[in-house]
Formats: sequence, structure tokens, C-alpha cells
Amino acid sequence: MKSALSLLIVVAIATASIAKEDGQDVYTDPDATPQSYKLQGEYEGQAGDKGDTYAAQIIALGNDQFHMVAYKGGLPGNNQSHKDIFFETDGTLEGDDATFQHEDFTISVSGGELRVINADGKQVATLERIVRKSPTIGAKPPKGALVLFDGSNGDAFEGAQVDDGLLLADTFSKEKFADHTLHLEFRTPFKPSGRGQGRGNSGVYVQSRYEIQVLDSFALAGKSNECGGIYQIAEPRVNMCLPPLQWQTYDIDFTAARYDAEGKKIANARVTVKHNGVVIHDDLELPQHTPGRHQEGPEPDALYLQGHGNPVYYRNIWAVGK
Repeated sequence: MKSALSLLIVVAIATASIAKEDGQDVYTDPDATPQSYKLQGEYEGQAGDKGDTYAAQIIALGNDQFHMVAYKGGLPGNNQSHKDIFFETDGTLEGDDATFQHEDFTISVSGGELRVINADGKQVATLERIVRKSPTIGAKPPKGALVLFDGSNGDAFEGAQVDDGLLLADTFSKEKFADHTLHLEFRTPFKPSGRGQGRGNSGVYVQSRYEIQVLDSFALAGKSNECGGIYQIAEPRVNMCLPPLQWQTYDIDFTAARYDAEGKKIANARVTVKHNGVVIHDDLELPQHTPGRHQEGPEPDALYLQGHGNPVYYRNIWAVGK
């Protein structure tokens, strides 16, 4: 049975694009967001005599406050670590602009541009706001795949709550899986005043045993309890979390743990995970289950989409047995 909180959130979202959760604003419609959301996001461009690539990720923190993480070399991805930070700084909303101060220059953000202005008042660099999309967004299920959710109904899940063709977190599949590959797409809400685990929290539990965290961890440190982390087991190689309200993908290749005839585990489970098309775990060994759902065991088990009361949505979910 779903919690009263989950049902309340569904009703609120169905009637408005903004809800209240723990006294905080929660936005679920990108077209009905405040100015801070329009400034938040990813920026990239070339600057300097050599035309080096620079990038920035801007997080909206509520109350007209922002945090910026800047990179030299481009945005985090296959060839750029989220840990290779050029500098970080805080900013505030001034009119329609977000303004950041650095010891050598001022940064102004508005109208889809990030402008760097030196001490002489000269604009020395311009970065453009970009919206990255996963290369596997909208991936079609191959022949023989089991389609778990295509937006038409939630029949493949127990107690599914479907809102405008999207599956709300806090449900598990009726089908149980051994070795398999899995594709799914998820979207976290924009909750600017939320922090840590209170900012768009959910989780993809492979076999109901091993949690791949879902969270609004855009521009954060990339810990095991943040988006892409295997909870309490492994940090993602790179933090590929996109800004909230953008659709993201997990492509998961899973090999179940092996047990002998007496039920003793003789080989750990293993998983490869692509987050928005980038490998963040490569044939990772999973020495034990993660907390929050089921213990390890030899039998197949369901896909669980964890609910934390946050309006995290899923779509385009399908699996292929191996």
C-alpha cells in the first residue's frame, strides 16, 4: 500500500506544477519554474589566446543564491573528470542576472550566456548555456525485450501510480530477473531549497538488492550516496548527473550472484552502468546487497524504484534477459 505522503504528492502534481514538501517548493514542470531555474544549468565555450575550452555548472540553491563549479577542458564526461575543478564560487540573483565574484573577475549570467568581465570592465569570455541529452534517450527496446513501462499503463508494476504517461517512484516490477540488461529514463524534480538526500531522492534497485542512487546531485562531489553511486559500495567514476527536470538515462548490464546447491554464495554479483551514455561503473563487483530493500539470495527478484516521497518520474523501461 502506498503511503499517504505519496498519494498526496500525486494529487498535488496533477493539479499544479509546483507543490510543497516539508515547507519547500518542489517544481515538476520545466515551463513553470522561477528565474533561478532558467539560470541554473551547464555553460561551455572557448576563451583565451589558445581557444581553450571552459565550462561551468551552476546550481540554484533557493533564496536567490547560487553555486558555480568551473572547469577548464569542458564539462564532466568521458574525457573530463568532475573532480578536475578550475574554481568554485557563490553568486546571487540581481534582477534577472546571477552574479558571481572571483578574485580576478566578475561573472554575470543571463539570457543563456555566462559572461566573464575582468577588473578593467572588459568582457574576456562568453560561455553559452547548453542542454546535454543522453545518447540513449528514447532508446527502442530490441527484439525479445520485456517492456516494463512505455507510458500506456503501469500493469507491469505493483501498485503503480501513472501521471500523464509517467511512472512515479515507489513501485516494483511483477517480473523477477536474474542476469539482464536494463534501460530506463528518470527525471528528478527541481527543489532548490532541498539539500543532500532531500533533493529529488529515489533509487533503482537492481534485483531489489543493489541500489543505484537517483538524486539531484548536479555539480556535486559524486559520492556513493549521490546520483550514479552504488549506495555504500562505490562512487561513480564521473558525476554525469544533469540538472533537475532534464530526462536522464541508466543503461545497466547486470550479472547476478552465483550460489551452489547448498545455497552458499560462490561469486559476487557484477554490474556495468552507463549514466547518460557514459560508463560510471565498469564490471563492478558487488560484495553485498545495499540497505533498503531485500537481502541477497539465489533466486531472481524484481526491479524496485524506490520512493522517498519526492516526485521522481520514470519512463521507457525495458529489460533483456541474458
